Parts: sequence; structure tokens; C-alpha cells
Amino acid sequence: MSQPAQPIRVLLADDETMIRHGVRLILRHAEGIEVVAEAADGHAAVEEAAAHHPDVALVDIRMPVCDGLAAIAPLLALDPAPRVVMLTTFGDDDNVVRALREGAAGFLLKDEGPQELISAVRAAAAGDAVLSPGVTGTVISRMLRSDASKDVGAVPVDERIARLTGREREVLAMLGQGLSNQDVAGRLGIGVGTVKTHVGAILDKTGSASRVQAALLAHRAGLAS
Repeated sequence: MSQPAQPIRVLLADDETMIRHGVRLILRHAEGIEVVAEAADGHAAVEEAAAHHPDVALVDIRMPVCDGLAAIAPLLALDPAPRVVMLTTFGDDDNVVRALREGAAGFLLKDEGPQELISAVRAAAAGDAVLSPGVTGTVISRMLRSDASKDVGAVPVDERIARLTGREREVLAMLGQGLSNQDVAGRLGIGVGTVKTHVGAILDKTGSASRVQAALLAHRAGLAS
């Protein structure tokens, strides 16, 4: 008899009590998700994550004492490290770009609906990028423009792509299109576990810190059209 799947463990970090309360209520009624800790600033978020080992950390970008941006690196340095999803407001694109460069798994607008929040937690736990559709285009464009000015001295895009196998290039192209592991598996007719293996190899070979950075690489290489 197979063992039941373990629930996705979630940490909430936001200085606004009402925001934490609302998110907790939504996730409490979602099957297979459990809120295991809460924090009101970045320092507390890291301490709670170290104590409770969440799979996903939902972290507000703007918090007192230690904001969410400063908490990303110490959260990702934990073993095991949670997948960090930033909670943000519309128009905070510059901070979102910084968060993605720090290795955040993605971002979610605070005014997204309950189902979008639940889906984001599940996607992050599955290793997928989480990008709110309303501002993704703007954020990606900003990252692409700023990346273009930082290529001097870096490994050229073509050289990074040349390290990949044909199958890995196919997977990278689909990451650039924003597809989940499940979607990639369906299109290629392979298992989700195999997709995860390919994604890991892509990140390693291209020097990408996250799926988001790999997606940017796909755009810059012309693979995501």
C-alpha cells in the first residue's frame, strides 16, 4: 500500500497581520498544503525556516527590520532550502527583478485570487517558476535589457547553449515559454522526473541560478519564440 503524499509545507513572511491571516485561510482549505510557520520580517523568516523546514516560503518584498530581498540569500543557504516566492504589489518591478536575480523562484501579486495563490504554491513546490501574468512581460523585458549591458567578460550566450544536448535545448526553449514541468513532459512524451533531470542539467551547464534565469537565456538565444 503506497504512503500518502506529504503536504507541502509553507512559511508566510509578511509584516501585515491581515495579509498573513488571509493567505493562511486560503491555504488552510487547499488540499495537500500546510502552513507551518509565520514571520513579520526577513530575519524571523530565516529563523522560522531553519526551525520548520518549509518547502515553499512566501516572502513579502517590503518588510521592516530586514526586507524580503535581504532574506533571499540566507533562505537559499539553508539545507534543505525552501523555494522562495516573493509577494509584491503592482508596479514594484525593479525589486522583482532584483529578487529573481538573487535566485527567487518567482513572484506573485498580492491581489491575485485564491486559486492563483494555491496554484503558485504547488508550482513552486514542484520546481516550476512562479510568475504573475500581469507583470511578467515587463519584468522579463527589464531583465533582458539590463542583461545585455552585462555581457562583457561573461560567457557568451552561444557558448552556454552549445553545452546542452539537443533534448536539453528543447526543454530550455519550453522554459522560455513559461511551461511547467508537467507541460514539458506532456509535449515531449517523457516523465516529469526526466524533465526535472533535464532542468537540473540545464541550470548546471549554463550557469543559471534558477528557472527564471534559464528562461531569460532562452529568450536571449532566440529559442523561446
